[in-house]
Amino acid sequence: MPKKKNLKRTLARKKKEETDIQKIVNHYFKSKGLALDEIKKNARKRKIIYSRFTRPAKQLLELAGSVLKARKAIDKVARWAQSRNLDYAIETVFKKWLELDRLKPKEIVKKPFYNDNPMVWSQSKRKWYVVTPDGEWKEFAGQEDDIKWKIIK
Repeated sequence: MPKKKNLKRTLARKKKEETDIQKIVNHYFKSKGLALDEIKKNARKRKIIYSRFTRPAKQLLELAGSVLKARKAIDKVARWAQSRNLDYAIETVFKKWLELDRLKPKEIVKKPFYNDNPMVWSQSKRKWYVVTPDGEWKEFAGQEDDIKWKIIK
């Protein structure tokens, strides 16, 4: 009789583990912008081979110790990769595991422009200057509303 109980426990644990693995795989796809319906549809069409992701998800679960920690790690790597326009895989989480505490998304920098010419703030003179295409600095005489802020990548 004890063998049957152990077998039942083992099967129950494997079923729970598979559920946790599925949660991790599904969360990975969600971090890439795919909904569960899309994942199922793509799996049926063989665009996504779901089983290819289960082994790395199991390894990530073992490394993280819980689904919650694995999800947090995936989210952190996703934000970091997306801020740099990089693609990422579950395996990327392993590679970055020791760096997770230091992994930060790329900072979005906005720079000032006037008539498509870059501007520079002089702290000592407390004035804005417009840098012309030939490199000359001209004092900005316009209003703050005239300054356009652009995201520089």
